[in-house]
Amino acid sequence: MMIYHEKEKQKANDFITKLSKETQKSQYRLNYHFMAPTGWINDPNGLVFYKGEYHIFYQHDPYSPEWGPMHWGHAKSRDLVNWDHLPIALAPSEEYDDGTVNDHGCFSGSAIVKNDHLYLFYTGHSIEKDPMQVQCMATSQDGINFKKYDGNPIITDFPKDGTKDFRDPKVWQYEEFFYMIVGSKKDGIGKALLYQSKDLYEWKYIGVVAESDGTQGDMWECPDLFSLDNKDVLIVSPMYGTKNEKPFYTIGNMSYKTKQFTQGLEYTLDYGSDFYAPQTFVDDKNRRIMIAWMDMWFSHKPSQKEGWAGAMTFPRELKVIDNKLYQLPVKEIESLRENLKEFQSFQYENEYMIDSQQSVSSEIQIVYDIAQSTSNEFGLFVRSSEDGHEITKIIIDIMKQEVIVDRNLSGTGEKSVSRAPVSLINGKLELRILIDTTSVELFINGGEQVITKRIFPNLNSNLCKLFASAGKMKIENLKVWSIKKVID
Repeated sequence: MMIYHEKEKQKANDFITKLSKETQKSQYRLNYHFMAPTGWINDPNGLVFYKGEYHIFYQHDPYSPEWGPMHWGHAKSRDLVNWDHLPIALAPSEEYDDGTVNDHGCFSGSAIVKNDHLYLFYTGHSIEKDPMQVQCMATSQDGINFKKYDGNPIITDFPKDGTKDFRDPKVWQYEEFFYMIVGSKKDGIGKALLYQSKDLYEWKYIGVVAESDGTQGDMWECPDLFSLDNKDVLIVSPMYGTKNEKPFYTIGNMSYKTKQFTQGLEYTLDYGSDFYAPQTFVDDKNRRIMIAWMDMWFSHKPSQKEGWAGAMTFPRELKVIDNKLYQLPVKEIESLRENLKEFQSFQYENEYMIDSQQSVSSEIQIVYDIAQSTSNEFGLFVRSSEDGHEITKIIIDIMKQEVIVDRNLSGTGEKSVSRAPVSLINGKLELRILIDTTSVELFINGGEQVITKRIFPNLNSNLCKLFASAGKMKIENLKVWSIKKVID
């Protein structure tokens, strides 16, 4: 087992080394969002803080910019900003994760530290096998070299409450036991299935810890259950048939006595088009941090023509405030800021130029004083060309109480409009926008709502300006930074 696995990992690493320099020439590479060196990337896996460093693993096909046999790519960082790519952690190599057709591999999972060892849990998948998906484990003493467990699979089949779609194990510890939830489905209902263990090797099936109410998807992918600010939070990436929809969260109550999670109200985690499979972890500062795949299945991906596809959101810190989950970029982004432009307390009508040569990687913070304004529709245009043929629109409609991100003119990528509900706080509205070469992440009112979208404009489309329709707008404060390049 070990010899074949090592050969497959080395084969992938050699291919990455050969192609990565060419991939880095792509016009679509991001400057401060994590990407694979080359090839395809989707779900973040195994997010963990280990021996003083952050580790990210990810679903990866190093050989193609299209989805294919899944490997686990790997990188580490001391600050969540500067990432060092490491050798492939997992590659398809065994009966339970290999196959003769394209549909196989080491599918998504998680990581946990025990006795200074790093444990990876993943789904072994092969569409040719019965069962199709099983749960597996690999271990490491140094966080770089991983050995698949000789006793794999550690969970050999789906339980009576699930079906062959049985994947994405998330493992955590509570008191003296370890717990694992696995996404599944049955009879049109998405489910999170719960397991318990004393040692991470032997797992006992407990039952359905949570399931869809009939409207929350017929398959639950990448379930994540955790406690934060004295609340219990469940995050799910739902599927409806073959369509992957927006991940949602619910704040409820996890009873370790009854082994049941009771749902509270359901909220959309991110209202954008390009946010899926989020995973969270806790670092040495006791922060709950979330990273998600910043793309979506079946979307047009212009970068595939240049040998790669997919990226991750910038890491976000989560907090529970007034029984809602808030998310903001981790504080470490401040180390990337430069060239501050600040505007204090001013009014404008129609349009107001912020920057005619804005950096393609930037951060904007803006506070609108709605109580002192008369326009009911306003916002800003980013990554705009001089002739207006390329433009990404961020629109606030006060009458409809929504924020809109319109990328119909945002270049060569997908065309769509995303909307998020918005309410005013003491007559004001706060926006924080992270812009990279091919992405926009919009945080509304301190991260109560978020919209994430990929955009693919020309690098010369770099105008940034405010607009207001039929009235005046009062700006309390506006800050704009360029963001340094740290990736590749």
